[in-house]
Amino acid sequence: MAEAAGMTTSVRRLNHYIDGRWVVGEGDTVFSRTAPANGQLVAEVPCATPKEVDNAVAAARRQFEVGAWPRMTGFERAAVLTRVADLIDANAAELARLDSEEGGKPLRLTEGDIAGAATLTRYAAGLATQTHGMTYTTNGPDFTGLVLREPSGVVGLITPWNFPALILCQKLPFALAAGCTVVVKPSEFTSSTTEAIVKLYEEAGLPAGTLNLTLGTGPTGQAITEHMDVDVVSFTGSTATGRHVIDAGKGNLKKLSLELGGKAANIVFADADLEDAIEGVLFGGFFNNGECCVAQSRLLIQDSVADEFLVELARRTRQLTVGDPLDRATDVGALIHEGHLNAVLGHVEKGRSQGAVLVAGGERLRTGQLASGQFISPTILDRVAPDMTAFGHEIFGPVLTATRFSDENDAIRLANAVEYGLSNSIWSKNIDKVLVSAKALKSGTIYVNTTIDAPPQMPFGAYKASGVGREMGLAGFEEFTELKSVNIRTGKRAGTFAFSPEV
Repeated sequence: MAEAAGMTTSVRRLNHYIDGRWVVGEGDTVFSRTAPANGQLVAEVPCATPKEVDNAVAAARRQFEVGAWPRMTGFERAAVLTRVADLIDANAAELARLDSEEGGKPLRLTEGDIAGAATLTRYAAGLATQTHGMTYTTNGPDFTGLVLREPSGVVGLITPWNFPALILCQKLPFALAAGCTVVVKPSEFTSSTTEAIVKLYEEAGLPAGTLNLTLGTGPTGQAITEHMDVDVVSFTGSTATGRHVIDAGKGNLKKLSLELGGKAANIVFADADLEDAIEGVLFGGFFNNGECCVAQSRLLIQDSVADEFLVELARRTRQLTVGDPLDRATDVGALIHEGHLNAVLGHVEKGRSQGAVLVAGGERLRTGQLASGQFISPTILDRVAPDMTAFGHEIFGPVLTATRFSDENDAIRLANAVEYGLSNSIWSKNIDKVLVSAKALKSGTIYVNTTIDAPPQMPFGAYKASGVGREMGLAGFEEFTELKSVNIRTGKRAGTFAFSPEV
């Protein structure tokens, strides 16, 4: 295992962005963010007061009701978003470094995240030019029906710590492309890239008040979700917190889009390209340190090839490099914070106590400079039965569970036997088996002979307890719009309910 090289940086002091002005936080509460790889203080994050949240929402409301952004043409909005995408590309190295430093994820992955953020922004820019409604001319000779698609209003965006820049750009440019105005609240653990991207929007010429940034912890997010002048909330986080968001949004029955937890399965059939499948299982299980809602954290392997597959998988897992997130040789970085690391290790121990067999990893790494960070060796638990906690609980770390199945029906049963439904992967060269399985699996995304591929034009969302609504694609854009029906009659209306003068 490689050792962390140790990062040095000056401490960033972040600010809110409200109505086109950078605002030093009024409150006394400041969240100190330390780098998970070495414990160094890297950022101080002010926690927005209720008044600051009110000011941000009020600015977004003014811009939506009387400002320029919602009244621009689609091409004008697209031009701003395209400039932002270009600026993201131009600042990619620094954005990737910030995400790796604060989030503990390997630089090779954050570089991909930033490239994806720019691609998403360009795709959303294209959607801004294509907003359209419908016309119905078959309602009768005297009627024309118009269905208008309009921006929803003020949008609150609450983003998580595991993909700070990428998930922001799965939401923000789509909301802006639709003509909405926005208040965004990033995770306190990884706020720096959001602040940096807001600065790029400012540089690109986004009108003041269109985009507002309120930093802070849970109470800041709650203030946004409860706010009576916020029309839509798009939230990514845990299922437990998602349920609180639903409760908080009931005051004005605001529209909600929730991307929540997952417990995805990599289903490997005996007729798969097993060498390719091993690569996919490694990536799906340990990508982003396993801190990923679509992590393929359950391996379902056909019993006729299971033993051989797991021997090779365990060998390859032990070869993964754990270390400094800023070192491009690193495969697995540091977990987000100490409490989360302890929770992940607790799940490993609970799995073993319930009868799972540890075949790789399962320990905290403390040698050399790794001792000052939150590092865990990539872990495989074999012989995990459906009644074990590790089978159905979202561990959210570099922990892969292995469960054997007998045939196609057994695989589908096991894959669907969790409360989540975000994604699953199928590995097979039999097209009939693939299509039958894909239709039977209860998840919003199915990957076939690949894993965690997300082209921006494909909608991303969930079944069951993994959430509601969609991001990306046309469906993700439409989450920030409303439909309005306009019925037009030509000619004089017949007097069906006319009353006599005496009445």
